[in-house]
Formats: sequence, C-alpha cells, structure tokens
Amino acid sequence: MASHIVGYPRMGPKRELKFALESFWDGKSSAEDLQKVAADLRESIWKQMTDAGIKYIPSNTFSYYDQMLDTTAMLGAVPPRYGWNGGEIGFDVYFSMARGNASVPAMEMTKWFDTNYHFIVPELGPDVNFSYASHKAVTEYKEAKALGVDTIPVLIGPVSYLLLSKPAKGVEKTFSLLSLLGKILPIYKEVISELKEAGASWIQFDEPTLVMDLESHKLEAFTEAYSELESTVSGLNVLIETYFADIPAKQYKTLTSLKGVTALGFDLVRGTKTLDLIKGEFPKGKYLFAGVVDGRNIWANDLAASLSTLEALEGVVGKDKLVVSTSCSLLHTAVDLVNETKLDKEIKSWLAFAAQKVLEVNALAKALAGEKDEEFFSANVAAHTSRKSSPRVNNEAVQKAAAALKGSDHRRVTNVSARLDAQQKKLNLPILPTTTIGSFPQTMELRKVRREYKAKKVSEVDYVEAIKKEISKVVKLQEEFDIDVLVHGEPERNDMVEYFGEQLSGFVFSANGWVQSYGSRCVKPPIIYGDVSRPKSMTVFWSALAQSMTSRPMKGMLTGPVTILNWSFVRNDQPRFETCYQIALAIKDEVEDLEKNGITVIQIDEAALREGLPLRKSEQAFYLDWAVHSFRITNCGVQDTTQIHTHMCYSNFNDIIHSIIDMDADVITIENSRSDEKLLSVFREGVKYGAGIGPGVYDIHSPRIPSTDEIADRINKMLAVLETNILWVNPDCGLKTRKYTEVKPALSNMVAAAKLLRTQLASAK
Repeated sequence: MASHIVGYPRMGPKRELKFALESFWDGKSSAEDLQKVAADLRESIWKQMTDAGIKYIPSNTFSYYDQMLDTTAMLGAVPPRYGWNGGEIGFDVYFSMARGNASVPAMEMTKWFDTNYHFIVPELGPDVNFSYASHKAVTEYKEAKALGVDTIPVLIGPVSYLLLSKPAKGVEKTFSLLSLLGKILPIYKEVISELKEAGASWIQFDEPTLVMDLESHKLEAFTEAYSELESTVSGLNVLIETYFADIPAKQYKTLTSLKGVTALGFDLVRGTKTLDLIKGEFPKGKYLFAGVVDGRNIWANDLAASLSTLEALEGVVGKDKLVVSTSCSLLHTAVDLVNETKLDKEIKSWLAFAAQKVLEVNALAKALAGEKDEEFFSANVAAHTSRKSSPRVNNEAVQKAAAALKGSDHRRVTNVSARLDAQQKKLNLPILPTTTIGSFPQTMELRKVRREYKAKKVSEVDYVEAIKKEISKVVKLQEEFDIDVLVHGEPERNDMVEYFGEQLSGFVFSANGWVQSYGSRCVKPPIIYGDVSRPKSMTVFWSALAQSMTSRPMKGMLTGPVTILNWSFVRNDQPRFETCYQIALAIKDEVEDLEKNGITVIQIDEAALREGLPLRKSEQAFYLDWAVHSFRITNCGVQDTTQIHTHMCYSNFNDIIHSIIDMDADVITIENSRSDEKLLSVFREGVKYGAGIGPGVYDIHSPRIPSTDEIADRINKMLAVLETNILWVNPDCGLKTRKYTEVKPALSNMVAAAKLLRTQLASAK
C-alpha cells in the first residue's frame, strides 16, 4: 500500500527558517547562510518521510515566503514597480514583492481559503509578459534526487493560480484573469519538460479552487488547461490535489474526466460528502489519493475509523490504486510533538503534529496491506477512550449556559445612532477622531522581561513595575501626538489569542507548536481541548491602571470569541459553534467587568471573522449567523454610553458587509490600505453604514513611513464615500511588529493629516 503527504511545514521544528530569514533581512547574515539553513531543513524533512516509509514524498512545497509567490516568480509575473529586468529572479526582487522595500509597497496579502495562512496575491493584466524566471521546482527535485529521494514535484495548478490572482492596478476590474491561461501554459510546459528530463515520474498540481462554487466558464478552464498540457505530461503520472472542503458534483465530474490526469486527491476530513461521489462513480484505472489524516488540526487520527473508510474505498478503486494521504498540506499544523516536553501527558496522548501525522499515514497504509502495527493501533484506541471520558473535557455548567443561548437573540436595546449620540456626549471627541488598533512595538527588553517573569527569574513586583513603566511611556507618547482615544499598548501580551487562552479554562499550550501565518511570522495556536470558562478577570488590572494615567478615553482591548476560535486548534468532538458560544460567555464577563471598572471604550477584535467563512455558499449563512451572534453576546449587556469597537484585518469584506453591520458594533476599524481601498467600493455601491468606521490609513505590515499628504489623500478618498461624522482615522492594524523609529513619524503624520482635514472641513463650512 502506498502513502503520500500533500505538503509539509517549512519553518522547522524550532522555527529555524524564521530566524534565518529575519537575520538575512536585517543584513546580519548572507544569502548563502539562508540557503544553507533552507537546504538542511529540506533534507531533514525528506529524510524523515523516507524513514517513515512514505512512498510519495513532495518537493517544491518548501518556500522562502509563499508558494503562490514562488509561482509568480516561476512565471516571471513581476509587477513593473519592482524594476525587474529579466533573468532568474533573485532574493532582492522576490522579497521586495513579499515585503515591499524603501521605495515601493509590497503586493497584497490575503488569506489562503479559510485558513490563517496568507498568500501573496498575483497582480495580472493583459500586458504581463510571462517568462520562465524561477527554476526552483526543478532545482529542488534534483536536490532531493541527489540525496537519494525521488519526490513528487508540487506546482500550484494553472487554473487555481489565475483564479486566486487579481487584476493589477489600472487594469479593468472586469478583466478576465482566465484569459491569460494560454499565456501561462507554455511556461508550465517548460517546467514539466525539465522535470521529466530530470527524471520525475510523478507531478502534483494543487487545484484547491475546485472545491469552490464555480461558474461553468471557470470549470471549462480546467478542461481546457489539462487538454493543452496532455501531450507534455505524457509519460508522467499526474496527480491533481484538491482540499479544504467537499468537492461539488459538477466539479467532481469535470475533475474525473480531465485529460492526462492519472490520480485524484481529495480531503476526506472536511469533505465527507465527497466519499459518496467516489463510491457512486470513480474512473477506472485512476489512482485515488485518500486524504484521511487531518492536515488542519492537531488531534490524533481515529485510526480504526480511517481504516474502515479506506477499506470501503479499496472496494471501489482497487487495492493497487488506493493511496493513503493527508487531507491537505501539513503546513497548517504544528511541526513535531517530540519538542513538547512540558505538555500534560494525558493531553499529549490525544495529539498528533505534522511529524506524527506522517507516521499515522504510514501506519494506515501498512494496515491496509495487511501489516497492521497492533501496538500503534491499540495506543491510539487508548488515547481516544481517555479523551472521550475525561472529566477535564466536560463541564456541565458551561454546557448548559451555552445551550441556553441558541434560541435567543442578544442585542443592545438601543440602536446604534442613539448610542453614538450618548457616547459622544460622554467622550466629546473631535470629528475624524484618531486612535490606534491596540498594540505598540514589542521591544527586545519587553520580550525579555516577559520571558524572565514566565521562567520565574523576575519577581511579580518587578514584572508589574516594568510593564507599568512601558504603559506609562506609551500613554505619554500618544498624548504627545495628541491621539484622541488611547490604548495601553499591550506590553503584557504575547499574542492576541494566546494571552486570553492562557487565562481561560479548557485551553492548553504547546511550547513549540508554531504554525506559519505569513513570511517569517508564526503563530502558536492554543489547543482548545475542553469546555471553556473564565475563572477570573483577564485584562481589568492593566486597563484600569492605564486609564488612571490619562484623562483621555482608554480602550479596553479584548480578542473576540470568533477570532479566538478560528485562531486556535479547536476540539473536533463537538460543533464549532458550541465552543464559540462558550468563549463568548467568557468574554461577556470580561466586558462587563471592564465597564464596572470605568473603561468606557472597549475594543473586541474579530480579526478572523471572515476567514472562518465556509468555502461553499450553501454553508455560509449558518456560520455567519452563529459567528455574529457570538460577537453580540459579548457586549449585549453594556450601557449605551459604553462604546464598543471591533477590528478586522486581511479580508475581503464586500461579500459579508451585511453581517458586519449586523454585529452592531459602535465603531469598526478595518484593514484597507494593502487591498487598495477595495473595501470602500461597497460603500460606493450604496451600502449604508451608520456606525463609526476607521478604514486603515496606512499599512503597518511594511516599514514604509507614509507622509502627511499621502495619509490626507487616503482620508479624502474615504470622505468621498463615507459621512464625515462616522469616520475614524487609524492605522491598518496593531503596531506590535514595528519599530519605534517607524511608529513615531507614522503616527505623527497620521494625526497631522487628521488635523489638516479638520481645518479644511471647518473652513469649507
């Protein structure tokens, strides 16, 4: 029996790639140093899979930043602003596209389907001259081969690449990206020919857009693309990999009849209905790569259940054509449980990180071939049994409280415009009020003091003193800049979800369970293993302290329930909405405690609301309903004079704007600058928005410092579509990852721009 891994995390078990990248970007190490770290990581991954007995091992899933960006480089589709003049694309152009540079901004970044991974969005138009400009796929295949490993080179499929792109600036929004198919296929042919020549016998095309609701012309593009590639791929086994959801019947029909394709891969964890399609009809003689091991979560596989699924499939496709696989790339899961020496033993037995999932895939393949590892299987049964019956997982009081929420609607009694009037009387803010999103730069000293406090090297008294000093510095700074609504800068927080998870019951944390979010940025998602509740207040001490340092309003800063849910590894033994309601009740307690302690502006961030949206339209209304309800639960009990803010980032909101309005927040701040003001088009198209709104006026994910005029120009664009009295002025996102040398001039320019426009608006009256 054969086994296959769709893709593997590239950061390394201890984030080796992250540190190598950041050292290179800071000019502290050379390109050769970076390449050496990368080569060592690739070698260890290939060796690990070989040792585990995996037959189909992927190559070219490693990336220095992002696989979509790698494809853009392969196709030579570099936007003109990066000044590339042809030839093989090097690190300078590659990283400029990803991160921007001193003179030009980065390309847009957005979520990869419904995950917390971000990809760099290609900018295409009729004038792009595609050319084969990065030979990475071939180089990596040869590199593995030289190490004695014959891999399956992985490419983002041509149709998904185009469907995930956007028209470049200045190109008509209606431009058909699929019209470029004929221009990119010749390059795919060159790559395939070189891979064949290098000795590849298999090739994997990732075409995840096949699980989406696609209009027929988009579906036809798949038929067209693979017919065109048929003669080039002849002699190769071609695997088309889909993932993240059920594949609709129409798409399944298209996929199974593609020319030149010998193998089909499906996510059978999130795509349980796909099983019925396969059982109903599967093309004779083709391979089925059955994704039964979850690439999106960290729970140990239920091996017995997976085995019976595989046995049923074996009856449909035949023993020699069934390959055991992961549901998607393991990029979305943590790397290796071996590095978790402090994790609770019982909970650890319930988990499997990427390295353990590789072993699960192989154990299932061997069991199918009649070589079942009885010890491995019985340990798995024991773990599942202990998890089901563990009293640590179940809390009856919490379950009852959450169950009681389902039928009712939780809303603030007064409508938003009346609340805004009451809040304005209390807060007395100028027009175009300024604020920031919450965090201020996290300096080395700050991280050190937190680390030492955690390791008990610093006393609580000294720790509190250090944090207090930092908050005081941040408050003074904001007062100097004359910002209207202040934040305390969050110096006590490691991560916006982790910080809360550590104080809620039902959560556990890994030491090295890092997952790549974008570039070198990694997050360490909490693991929600049981019912969630809040034993005591989490932020009141710091927020009240910060408020005591200023007469200006100080925002209380919380992470919302949907974001905590979407940015955690969530238990898979109950529906997601039940867990979300439990978290919402915990946050509600915190909101009410903040209000009791004199905090009258409270921000409940829902950065990840949009990313949890199911990929299929038929499932979206249900999700939005419980997600929005969860947000409203958190603040339905506060007074009219308490102003509730929320923040959202990195999303295309146009399709969910009505749900955002339904959240009924008083003020919403939204990432806007990198997506080229795409957000504002909803308001141009006549959507009425009566609450306060702050579309970010500059991109904090780039070191660039925007000028006062540039920011004023941005605000003017917003004023063209939004009422003056509801517009707020703020950066795109928190400032945690930036340096003070960037933050100070940027905020100073931001306030200057707001004041400039206030003066202009007053004289226009």
